[in-house]
Amino acid sequence: MTHAAHGATQPHSSHSAELRSAARHFDRRRFLTLTGAAAALALATNLPTAGAAAAAELDPRHITENPFTLGVASGDPLPTSVLLWTRLAPKPYEPDGGLPAERVVVRWEIARDEDFRRVVRRGATLAHPEFHHTVHVEVPYLDPGREFHYRFRVGSWISDTGRTRTAPGRGHLSGASGLSFAAVSCQRYDQGYYTAYRHLANEDIDVVLHLGDYLYEYAVNAVGGARNYTDRVLPAHFNHETVTLEDYRLRYALYKTDPDLQAAHRAHPFVVTWDDHETENNYAGDNDEHDSPPEEFLLRRAAAYRAYWENQPLRRRQRPDGPDMRLYRRFSWGRLAQFDILDTRQYRDNQAQGDGWQIPGPESADPARSITGDEQEQWLLDGWADSDAIWNVVPQQVVFSQRRNAVGETYKVSMDSWDGYRASRERLLAGAEDAGIENLMVLTGDVHVGYAFDIKRDFDDRSSRTVGAELVATSVSSGGNGSDKPANWDTYMTANPHMRFYNGRRGYLTVSLGRTQARADFHALPYVTTPDAGLTTVASFAMEAGNPGLTPV
Repeated sequence: MTHAAHGATQPHSSHSAELRSAARHFDRRRFLTLTGAAAALALATNLPTAGAAAAAELDPRHITENPFTLGVASGDPLPTSVLLWTRLAPKPYEPDGGLPAERVVVRWEIARDEDFRRVVRRGATLAHPEFHHTVHVEVPYLDPGREFHYRFRVGSWISDTGRTRTAPGRGHLSGASGLSFAAVSCQRYDQGYYTAYRHLANEDIDVVLHLGDYLYEYAVNAVGGARNYTDRVLPAHFNHETVTLEDYRLRYALYKTDPDLQAAHRAHPFVVTWDDHETENNYAGDNDEHDSPPEEFLLRRAAAYRAYWENQPLRRRQRPDGPDMRLYRRFSWGRLAQFDILDTRQYRDNQAQGDGWQIPGPESADPARSITGDEQEQWLLDGWADSDAIWNVVPQQVVFSQRRNAVGETYKVSMDSWDGYRASRERLLAGAEDAGIENLMVLTGDVHVGYAFDIKRDFDDRSSRTVGAELVATSVSSGGNGSDKPANWDTYMTANPHMRFYNGRRGYLTVSLGRTQARADFHALPYVTTPDAGLTTVASFAMEAGNPGLTPV
């Protein structure tokens, strides 16, 4: 439940907004009426329910191969709870994962030590075939601000051990050493190795924020594209675009067999949000990039959302309902930081002016347009109004700051980013100002480069004051090797004086938050099309609490 905003900007009220809301409601009715039978059968009612006839339970002795081929993960740490995840798949590249359509008893335990001599909680749950034998265990009654180790067991099979932690309680200003987190994005499997994750697994951090494009819908050929396997051949069913629930499930299986990705999940709890490719490139709300009828795209979206929930360390409250999934959510790290995780795909209006890079016009400036939707926007403004955190961090998907592609009065901006939804950005900046948010930090993925921006109250006024910082995490592998200075580096740095850093290599971002200062480090790899690259820190910035703006370190 949200609270009334104290002085925050109220959501816009206009005939266009009412029409947009009505259209969304109409699309839901179309989904339920025109495709309801298929959707309900495949994506809603085919779920385990209380009181339903019990499905057969598999004797674990019949599982003769390791069922934990996709690793383990944890996520969404709260002060007294954490979410544990795994999926049983002895044969991950087969549609059924190598298991019959029967329930499997999965035992779990969580301990203070990695030898499990001090177990603090243990239990058992069922891996249902309806959820593709995935397991989501919400472990309660844990101590705040502590590190834990966890594992799963099926019969005689024991999973790898994962490490996780709980957040500090609200009564704590910070932990003993503040908070350190990483931000990652964009891990297209066929464009490079996940070497960044191998390095990330060894970082001394508390949590990883995944900012989207965990999965790509595009075809992956028999040798894994740029990975160019010589020791195996991938099944033919990966060599087409994902459309159906089975397609998305199999694609997650491919990605999650990667040992470096598994290592990162074992080492740290993840907080995830999606961008577009987990469903389809540049989709916007109920609109896909091919202008398909909404009822067709909503079926695809329902499949993609269900597979996403199944394969991520997400709680029950995030479980989708058909083509809808409440992914935006909030968590706190004591009183040091409040994280407001956004979803800028599911509720946005269609991209203005035909999408792509366009000269800004009346449509992109339309005050009725929204990238978050009205409800999520008000949720964020209310959260800021009630925040008592030192740092207010907003993990989200697409570039928030203005990004001109040319020097001078005539320029283009990306209609897929916040530049295409100028009124949305203005309402949030006004809301942050009204709420007295002094230390705003926006985290972004999507663009396969690293950026650092000073967020200006008015990007069109070069003398406008700085009100926060935006840190853009480059891709893990998407885009191939990249370069330190892309061809447009000089133009972008000149056309956007609030842009403090721009690098086109692959890697990730780490951030350390303390009571008085934050530090951001951009880490990059020289190549990803062959494995085992070393990691370097290519730039570092400090941000002083109460004095927004980035200072090179």
